[in-house]
Amino acid sequence: MTRSRGALLILVVLCGLAVAGCGGDDNEASTTPAATTEASGGSGGGTTLNGSVGPGFVISLDGTDGLAAGSYKLVVNDQSTAHNFHLTGPGVDVSTEVGEEGEKSFDIELQAGEYKFQCDPHASQMNGSFTVG
Repeated sequence: MTRSRGALLILVVLCGLAVAGCGGDDNEASTTPAATTEASGGSGGGTTLNGSVGPGFVISLDGTDGLAAGSYKLVVNDQSTAHNFHLTGPGVDVSTEVGEEGEKSFDIELQAGEYKFQCDPHASQMNGSFTVG
């Protein structure tokens, strides 16, 4: 019985943490990682990279593991009027607008080198990077 209560207590605490991480004011500090990068591969030639920003202090870009130089479509889901998504690197400088929400697409040509993405108003907290081989 004590074991079940302990497991239930852990479950309640984890659920509380999950709920606390949802929503919230963009001005609040957050323990959410500043940026996450998920691997989905890509070899150029029209592969789609999916980025998102907000709500809260969350920015991410997937599809960046093992990227080769080439043509890509960047699709950004901007979920907050307090943030933007800005990608820079060799030959690339594209961004969504602070104050606007919605999906925006960019056709980009990635060259070998280091690329960075960030929310311009919150660059010290909301940023990430990846390398194109």
